[in-house]
This record gives sequence, C-alpha cells and structure tokens, in this order.
Amino acid sequence: MAYRDLREFIRALEKNKELKRVSLEVDPILEITEFADRAVKRGGPALLFEKPKGYTTPVLINAFASMRKMEIALEVDSVEEVAARIVELLELRMPEGLIGKLKMLPKLAEVGAFFPKVVDKGACQEVIRSDGFSLFDYPILKCWPEDGGRFITLPLVFSRNPDTGKRNCGMYRMQVFDERTAGMHWQTHKQGAEHYRRLGPHGQKRMDVAVAIGADPATMYSAILPLPPDLDEMMIAGFLRGSPVELVKCQTSDLEVPANAEIVLEGYVELGELRTEGPFGDHTGFYSLADEYPVFHLTCVTQRKDPIYATTIVGPPPMEDYYMGKGIERIFLPLMRLQLPEVRDIAMPAEGIFHNLILVSIRKSYPGHARKVMHSIWGTGQAMFSKCIVVVDEDVDVQNVREVAWKALNHIDPERDIQFVLGPVDSLDHSSRLPNYGSKMGIDATKKWPGEGFTRPWPGVIEMSPDVKRRVDELWLKAGL
Repeated sequence: MAYRDLREFIRALEKNKELKRVSLEVDPILEITEFADRAVKRGGPALLFEKPKGYTTPVLINAFASMRKMEIALEVDSVEEVAARIVELLELRMPEGLIGKLKMLPKLAEVGAFFPKVVDKGACQEVIRSDGFSLFDYPILKCWPEDGGRFITLPLVFSRNPDTGKRNCGMYRMQVFDERTAGMHWQTHKQGAEHYRRLGPHGQKRMDVAVAIGADPATMYSAILPLPPDLDEMMIAGFLRGSPVELVKCQTSDLEVPANAEIVLEGYVELGELRTEGPFGDHTGFYSLADEYPVFHLTCVTQRKDPIYATTIVGPPPMEDYYMGKGIERIFLPLMRLQLPEVRDIAMPAEGIFHNLILVSIRKSYPGHARKVMHSIWGTGQAMFSKCIVVVDEDVDVQNVREVAWKALNHIDPERDIQFVLGPVDSLDHSSRLPNYGSKMGIDATKKWPGEGFTRPWPGVIEMSPDVKRRVDELWLKAGL
C-alpha cells in the first residue's frame, strides 16, 4: 500500500529505526545543517527536529540519506526492483492469440493506474492563508556560512508549458529574499526555465507557479528524475508508488499540486524580472556563485493545520543527494540499455558529484566501440553534462572504484585513449571557461584491439590457480590463521 503522505513515510522510517526525533532546540540557521551533515557521513538516521529555534513547525531532513532509506521510501527491498518493473514494461508486446491477450490485461491495467487523479479537496488546503502570511513563517534553513540567505531546498515546483499546457514538476532551490519573494533557480537547461522562456512568443509576461513542500516520498523523488520533457513527473510518481497521485487545484491558479502535501506556496514569475540569487553551498562541495534568476512572487499559502517542513542540504559528498542519485543510477540503467544494449553497468561515485564522473562497463564488439558509447551518453538528456566518462570492459566491476582505477590506469595510453570534446556543461561547474559551456573528457580504458592499431600482446590479470586456492583454504585453517 503506497504511502499516502509524508507522515506515513516518517512512521515507516521510525518503525525501521531509521529516524531520530530531536527534542532539543536547534537553530535552522546553520545548526540543523551541521547535525544533518554529521548524521549522513556517519550513516545515521533521518532527523525530525521537533523544536527548531523560533518555530513550532518540525523540520524533517535526511529522509533519503542512505540506500536503506531509499528502499523504505520506494517500498522495496532493493531499488533494483524498480528497475525490474521498468524492464517488464519495456518488454510489453501485444501477444498472439486470445489467451495471450487476456494475460496482458493486468499489465495494461497497471499502466492505466499510474495516471494522476484530480480530487476536490486535500489536506494541503486545510488552512488557506490569502493574507497575513510570510515565507519567514516557516523554519527555512540557512545551510552554510557564506550562503546568500535562507533557501528552500526540497520544493516541488509546478509550472505549465505555455505551448502545450503540459505540466512539469522540478526541484529548483529557492532563496528567500523577503516575506513574499524568492529566487527561482531555473538553470538554463531545466524545463522550468524553458517554460519561462516560452512566455515571450505568446506575448505573456506572467506565469503561474506553485511550490509544494513535503509529500509522499515517491512524489518528492519524482521531481529530481531526469525525464524527457513531456513525460509527466506525477505519472512517474504513480508508477513508483504503484498508486495514482492525488492532485488538487490551487486556490489562485489552474495549477494542480499533491493533495496531501504539507505546505503549498502559490504565486507567479514575471518575464524579464531577475534578481541576484546566491551564493549557495552546493552539491559540488563548493559555493555556487551569485547570479541573476527569476523572482517568485508569493500570493497565497495553503497548508495542513500542523505542517511538517521537509528539507535537505547539499555540500561536500556524500550527502543525502548522493543516495537519491544512486537510486536514479540503478533505476534508469534499463532505459540506458534500451538505447545502448552494450552497456553492462554504470556508476557515479560520490566524489564525482553526478556530472563530473561516470564509469561505464561495456561488452565491446568492434573497434572504437568505447568512443561510440561516450558520444551516445553525451547526447542523452542530462547525461550531456558528464565531464568525464571512463569506459571499461564488461569484466570490470564499475561499482568498485578501486578496481576501475587500477585497471583503467593500466590500460590507457593517455595521448591515444583520451578524447576531448566541447559542449554544454552543468551550470554549477565553476571551472568551465564560460558559464554552461566547456570541455568534456572521454577515456577509453578498454583492452585495445588490432583493429584499433594495437598489435602488441595484451597481458592477462594475475590470478592464483583454483586448485592451489582450495588446498591453501584447508592449510590456512590448520595454520591457525
């Protein structure tokens, strides 16, 4: 049974001993960050601060901050189960014969169950505040000492494509400027930014935006998934949770938001209105620099009677976002293999902070195959930001970074096997020559073939013979080792 809301998720974390209630008074200005940072790096539980200093609204953080918490969030024993469900859907074919078609019906019904359902009312509108409200009514964190202010870090930001009317839900940080305005950190490659840009050709100046804070975990998680532009995140949330997401119409716009959210901020952005946002201690482990971003104007707040404020922090890895990203890596591998069947596995180590390093193992079939894979990844959605791609043979375990480093460094002739290309890079890359544009590197660390101009013998890996291993297993015990 899917979690109905954030509270059911909290209860599940607590039942599994993955949540700690903190009854001490802790300041949302920097102190909660330090608690959360220490907890995630020590493999600790999610934290529910019951008395954030100056507020009565509790703060939940680190709810996704381990693979076990991710499994609880997605209600699986392993995130690989989600990948297996995707594979099943991808393999759907209309079978021959009546019996085969009848067997398909449950699967087709499951697909239909993913679509979101609009309801008349929801818990997120138990309290409607159309006057006398402020963003400072909530325990929004100032995460790091040099941050430009307080930041909403786990928002579900809803907007509609002005051309098609299709919904998008993304997660974009929001710096609180004052009681009723905040920065909308729409990086240029994101769908929210694309919706904003498309206002111009329609002669529109204003676009409605709604921000939901705190929902069931699958719905929150769907906002960070690297989906194709016109694929509805709420439908994918329905797939993840195995039950449709209930949505309710906003009070001041036609946008729909999760009915069981904790807090909803309704408002708008205006084309051309920009304000300096940042700095912000980012997932790179460095401060992202101040820059100009659109301004979100708050016009109405709806909430539960006693809301819980859900948040996260990012910073030097590993943080909570690493585990959320690891889930994406495992869940989306089948989709990558649909396009690139030669890919056996991928890994994004924590130190690579997602876009800096992808390790890929392939079943090599022809000369230049590794380079073909590199360029395919650079041409795929948000994977275009990958600064460094290392391609190895299928016998290398890319989840074992030490093994990759050992074999890759032995296998490469740097001048021959490293390729540089120019293209779009992540907006948060502070080292690129220009914002959003720079170079990327591909490393072909596969064994080289004669067809690639390599005519020397390629040595084998040192391994002890199995019979000697068996004999020494027995002698090892006798020797008392």
